[in-house]
Amino acid sequence: MKRTLALVFSAFLPLAAGATDPSIVDGDAYLRPAEDSDLSEFLWINRPVIVFADTPADPRFQEQIKALTEGAEMMIERDVVVLTDTDPDTLSPLRKKLRPRGFQLVLVGKDGSVKLRKPSPWSVREISRSIDKTPMRQREIRDRRAAP
Repeated sequence: MKRTLALVFSAFLPLAAGATDPSIVDGDAYLRPAEDSDLSEFLWINRPVIVFADTPADPRFQEQIKALTEGAEMMIERDVVVLTDTDPDTLSPLRKKLRPRGFQLVLVGKDGSVKLRKPSPWSVREISRSIDKTPMRQREIRDRRAAP
């Protein structure tokens, strides 16, 4: 299954090749399989976006990964890390905790709480708007503006 995930990632990563941030291209920091990831490792550092599907061939999964790859710069600006889980037979810690059915997009805040669950793909613009409405993101924006 890991080989299949690697093939899916390698198919979509060239879409971000024009991006200026090298972490987008290598996929390691921004887009990675969930495997044994735990939400606590991202606490107060990143906003995990977890994309679940029953198979990497799910068209909704492919559409979501394509959108997240193409919009990587906007997501990285918001401290997003994308985790994927396409193997329901292997109960990953995230799958056990979040209990998705089929395709599901889950946005988790820096505080570790679930901010959004969607049963269909969302555009980067929609995800960004949801993030930008959170009090923590609004504080980050204010702090950034106040910095010299």
